Amino acid sequence: MKEHTKQISELTSLNEELENYFRNTIIPQLFVDGNLNLRKFTPPAMKQFNLTAGDIGRPISEIKENLRFPSILENINAVIETGDILEKEIQTVDFRWYQMNILPYITRNDGNTNGVIITFVEITARIKDLKEQEKLIAEHELLLDTISHDIKTPLTGLGLTLELLKLLPEKGMDRFPVLMQNAEKSLVKMRDIIYELTDTRIKEHKYQAVEELLNFEHIFEDIRLTLAPQILESGAQISTKIEVSEITYVRRKLRSIVYNLVNNAIKYKSPDRKPKISIKTYIENDHICLSVEDNGIGIEDKNLDKIFTKYQRVENLTEGNGLGLYLIKEIINRSGGQIFVDSKLGAGTTFRILLKKKSP
Repeated sequence: MKEHTKQISELTSLNEELENYFRNTIIPQLFVDGNLNLRKFTPPAMKQFNLTAGDIGRPISEIKENLRFPSILENINAVIETGDILEKEIQTVDFRWYQMNILPYITRNDGNTNGVIITFVEITARIKDLKEQEKLIAEHELLLDTISHDIKTPLTGLGLTLELLKLLPEKGMDRFPVLMQNAEKSLVKMRDIIYELTDTRIKEHKYQAVEELLNFEHIFEDIRLTLAPQILESGAQISTKIEVSEITYVRRKLRSIVYNLVNNAIKYKSPDRKPKISIKTYIENDHICLSVEDNGIGIEDKNLDKIFTKYQRVENLTEGNGLGLYLIKEIINRSGGQIFVDSKLGAGTTFRILLKKKSP
């Protein structure tokens, strides 16, 4: 009798300790038996399920869940059948993230699985951190691609200048000052690009793109100076029609967009005529449209989808590595804009870029 009383006392004490744990734990937990009936739950679980004391003993399928996760019943059955622990990241209807663990409840007597214990650990902050890291990595990759691509421009200009210097006759040095000035500009541009990247990494340890009010005319003039050797060699004629003068954007990104389009218009010129490039800005459907039109070799319809793919070079083009247009599209997409291309083989190409207008 004493032994029996002692066992009852120990069992009562254990139950009280267990109930105390259930009342005070901050971890949402559900205890579901082998028949998929709810046997117990901790108070925090009420955030995931609409639970009351009257739900004890009810089938779990009848309890309205607050999860954006339709297959929880299938997962419970899988754990009961296999005895394996299941872990999944799920989201609730209030857009919070949890790691859901479904553990088999194994009875001590026969070692069989007689239900499951489901726990939920919130990982919203971790998911947000991971997304921020992915965004930062993508920004860094785009930055490095842009840097590597942009630095080729002054290098190309410097090379062209040196070649022209070699062709100067010994007594015909009247063009020497102009060519030396172009070489100096190319070197300065390379230095600025490298310093910009270095200073950003030292001061901020990450790339931060800051938007500012920009003037299209200033950006276009900067591109003219940067591409001066190519313009001179090709005899390119560049005209502008500016109906919208200002835009709020990241300077470096807008410059990369315009530079790549103008540079490509010169690079892929027709062998039968000098390049003519028309740059326009205007309002289209409540967006600022930047248009760059050329009279170059054009692009076949079958290749229009390929030109924005990273490292994808169209087969009839002998220059470039397929990076420039990829960078343009990445920059535009990340800012919520759109890019369109219309081209006719042998006649030329027009790129239209729609950029969001900023609210005043």
